[in-house]
Amino acid sequence: MIKILIIEDEIPARKKLKRFIEELEIETLVVAEIDTVETAINFLQTTNVDLIFSDIELLDGNVFEVYKEVAVSCPIIFSTAYDNFWMNAFEVNGIDYLLKPFSKERFMKAWDKFILLRNTSPTENNLLTDLSKFLEQNFKEKQYKKRFSVHTNQGIYFLDTESIVFFEAKEGVVFAFDTMGKKHLLKESTLHEIVELLDAAVFFRINRSELINKNHIQKIERYSKNALAIKVTGLDNYLKTSQSNTAAFNDWIEQ
Repeated sequence: MIKILIIEDEIPARKKLKRFIEELEIETLVVAEIDTVETAINFLQTTNVDLIFSDIELLDGNVFEVYKEVAVSCPIIFSTAYDNFWMNAFEVNGIDYLLKPFSKERFMKAWDKFILLRNTSPTENNLLTDLSKFLEQNFKEKQYKKRFSVHTNQGIYFLDTESIVFFEAKEGVVFAFDTMGKKHLLKESTLHEIVELLDAAVFFRINRSELINKNHIQKIERYSKNALAIKVTGLDNYLKTSQSNTAAFNDWIEQ
């Protein structure tokens, strides 16, 4: 019997996860469904499970507050609509990162990863050691994209990644803005594609449509109670963080 905890504040997402879990050809038990940071902390302080499916933005805060308070020894599969927390995820026993909306096929890939890890961990005592080895083998340092190609009627030219101040997704296309404020139309069509190619220590998705380069941030000001205004190289206007990303941005900018 595999005991599973679901930490998720969206009812449709919980139902989808439970349906996928029930369709597995192995005996499982969803021991609890939790939608707040406070409840998750209280539950995990007294209860052990074999696997956690964890959203990131909950009703009362960010789920990483839970993992700061409670030492969780089991693997965690994260599921979220935001793609800029993956480095945090792998620092707290995360073995996979499902971007919503995810398919049954993508769910099964994450599940198979968990089963692979479980089969190499015959005892609870060596789970942390095996998890560390597993993450080291499966998430080795990747090579990041050094330049982007820009296709025009006159031909192709290249834009160095380090010279890109920020990326903007708009109406199904993505633009890269350079240090002079000039924007360049890229062949990539979503910010998710861009994020997968870049170093998360340098680039951060501050809202749904903008991905910013830390090296070109000139000034940060308070915009509202839960949002920041960011002055970057080559742009007169300020970029703004979304309310849900502001706390994570503050952590990222200090790293």
